[in-house]
Amino acid sequence: MKSTTIRLGGVPEHFNLPVHLAHEKGDFAARGVDLEWTTFKGGTGQMTKALRNDEVDACILLTEGIITDIANGNPSLIISEYVTSPLIWGIHTGTENTLRHHSDIYDKNYAISRFGSGSHLMAIVDANSQGKNIATEQFKIIKNLDGALTSLTELGTDVFYWEKYTTKPYVDAGRLRRVGEYLTPWPCFMIAATKKAIGEKPETLIRMLRTIHDSCDYFMQSDDNIDLVAKRYGILPNDAASWYHKTSWAIHGWVSNKILKNVIYHLKTAEILKEGQENTELVWKR
Repeated sequence: MKSTTIRLGGVPEHFNLPVHLAHEKGDFAARGVDLEWTTFKGGTGQMTKALRNDEVDACILLTEGIITDIANGNPSLIISEYVTSPLIWGIHTGTENTLRHHSDIYDKNYAISRFGSGSHLMAIVDANSQGKNIATEQFKIIKNLDGALTSLTELGTDVFYWEKYTTKPYVDAGRLRRVGEYLTPWPCFMIAATKKAIGEKPETLIRMLRTIHDSCDYFMQSDDNIDLVAKRYGILPNDAASWYHKTSWAIHGWVSNKILKNVIYHLKTAEILKEGQENTELVWKR
């Protein structure tokens, strides 16, 4: 594979629109980066597996998910923050389910895309913050949002955590009911790359990051992008505006050590990370 090629992956959600716009305008090519994009409907758990299997060079993943997987041996490093604002998780159930309140979810069955995914980890962090525990057998892997819709509708599971504005069209259409929300107490997305890619094409990764940061900077300066988000992702204009004004993207590659400590603290408190794993190297130092 050419040293100028970067295989980048991410979820099919509105957060990644700045990357797609830069790609469509030829901004990556102008900087000598041959970007190959892969969509991962299965979320962070699917992407950490792809990084481990050398199916991609880099991915845009949930912060808690990539930190956990690096601590568990994923041969990758965080190379930049991406979305610096918290993620608003919607907590959902099926419309035929008797579940009505956030406080009643902790003994129910959870739909998760994969173990180690955001839908899995945030359920544990949320429960732990309320002094509750979720048993492993309460989780059922449904792979992606489509799988969750089927499982919740058929009452195979009761609870599903997913980004609020991605699922809102299904809530509005009466296919899901939102029973609560949970905000991550940290920036929600990071960009991570495999150590192999870092070793073989560091300059190309840096040019990729510069292009992404420039596109994110431009994206945040134009309210016209609200209509674009609404049209491309099937989100109501008012919801797209609310999401846009609550979301901030990184415009440089600096990663806050304080933020990493915050994430690790919560993951250890939730017993997702074990003692000693906080010493794992997480960030590409350049």
